[in-house]
Amino acid sequence: MVEQAIEGWTATEQAIAERAFEQAYGRAISQLTATLQAKAQALSSAESIWQFHDFLSIERHTIEGRFAFQLEGILFVFASLVKEGLLQLDELSGLESEKLAKVSAMSRF
Repeated sequence: MVEQAIEGWTATEQAIAERAFEQAYGRAISQLTATLQAKAQALSSAESIWQFHDFLSIERHTIEGRFAFQLEGILFVFASLVKEGLLQLDELSGLESEKLAKVSAMSRF
């Protein structure tokens, strides 16, 4: 099978990146769900409800912005996801070794 390079990525690498990205997204949503459930249990006043709303709005904006898949800049995104524990380096196995080395190095800072 001949793979066409798209922006320096093979079709296989792009599929690996998309799969890893979706896994990290799922973990981020799971963490957010757990946080929201705990916060919802603590609602006791109108003020706490509005704070809950504000928190949820900020999280939605953050997640929607962060999890819009684009190959441009994806190595930086992967590094931050690894650093935050939402992605493991081995989930990127199959990417070119130089790309893996960059993600690994950037995730240490």
